[in-house]
Amino acid sequence: MQFSELGLAPELLSAVQAEGYDIPTPIQVQAIPHVLAGRDLEAMAQTGTGKTAAFVLPILQRLHAAADTPLKRAARVAPRVLILCPTRELAAQILESIRSYGANLPFRSLAIYGGVGMQPQVQVLRRGVDLVVACPGRLLDHMQQRTIDLSKVETLVLDEADRMFDMGFIRDIRKIVERIPKERQTLLFSATFAPEVRDLAQTILKNPVTVEVARRNAPIELVNQIVINCDADKKRDLVLHLFEQHGWHQTLLFCRTKHGADALAKRLQHAGVRSMALHGNKTQGARTKALEEFKTGKLAALVATDIAARGLDIVALPRVINVDLPNVPEDYVHRIGRTGRAGNEGEAISLVSAEERVQLRDIERLMKKDLPRSVIAGFEPHDKPTSKPAVPRAAPHPSRNHAPRSAKPGTGGKSAPAGRRSGPGGAGGAAGKPRAPSAKASGAHSGQRHR
Repeated sequence: MQFSELGLAPELLSAVQAEGYDIPTPIQVQAIPHVLAGRDLEAMAQTGTGKTAAFVLPILQRLHAAADTPLKRAARVAPRVLILCPTRELAAQILESIRSYGANLPFRSLAIYGGVGMQPQVQVLRRGVDLVVACPGRLLDHMQQRTIDLSKVETLVLDEADRMFDMGFIRDIRKIVERIPKERQTLLFSATFAPEVRDLAQTILKNPVTVEVARRNAPIELVNQIVINCDADKKRDLVLHLFEQHGWHQTLLFCRTKHGADALAKRLQHAGVRSMALHGNKTQGARTKALEEFKTGKLAALVATDIAARGLDIVALPRVINVDLPNVPEDYVHRIGRTGRAGNEGEAISLVSAEERVQLRDIERLMKKDLPRSVIAGFEPHDKPTSKPAVPRAAPHPSRNHAPRSAKPGTGGKSAPAGRRSGPGGAGGAAGKPRAPSAKASGAHSGQRHR
């Protein structure tokens, strides 16, 4: 199937083609017809499946089909579409998707999130917008100050609903839902259908169509996953050792705490590895700069807390390193899902101390498989693992993984088309199987609320 078969307007098809896409992803094939028909929708889809375009394209189509005269359009102030999402980065990426695919349409859009001043947002709202993408905390601020009118909302989208639960936004979401018209179309997207997500869906959706395009919490199959056992107090030294040995570039590292992310970024920077930290205490300007420099390859390392586990999208990101394992096993899947996208191979390395054995056990139980263990000469843990060591493979070569490109449209940037590509934000090509760790390894024996 091609986009031309989905019943989209010529203006939208032209914009999709300009972004280099002609083949929709499975979530787009399944979701777009139902959204166009006005049905409520609950969809389970991981990031990287093209879910942003799956709701942005049909929403723009419905606005276009219902468009009235230019005079009335110019006089409209209250938004007709409200999209809620958990993080500032994701809000900015959804807004970019709206503007990319709506380039040939007259609709106005705005992203509302904290970390920046409210007054510029208020000024745009006064001039009138058709679509608003918002983080719940800052949206409530506008509602309390009566700087936004939600009485005309026709379509409500909850993107990454499970993540908003994790970050404690459920009460905010319910307050917002109470203030918008009951007669509306509601679309709910989530990476998992946890019980709390199901409960919310039952209260805000009306006779929804259910779409599921991925196995529950399934990891990206092109990601080679390795565990390196080491002592907790040696992790920073080990990270530096790996960078020095391999000359890695564009590597995303996850730490459990903001302090840990800052400390590791400073350590790497001091050693000559250009690095920045990304977490909720950074200003919006600092976060935007860090993401931009990382996406364009100016940074060799971006050290983040789980705020970046979703929303950060680079087509050929070579690897992810879990410096600390997350407490929630599902977050591991979201972290490693940053690599191994769009048909490219990726590598996920987890540094695991004896204190993290419980988290590792829960992760392996979730994925229903044991991860190969490794040890690095000179960094052997005092409490040595009994499992047979494995060897991490060498860094993916640019000729095989392609040169790093900017994020895909609808997820924070553009990449040049390469032949017949899969739909916006989706992974093209057939999924491969994880490769066994190569023997040519690197010397190894082997929520915060945003207002």
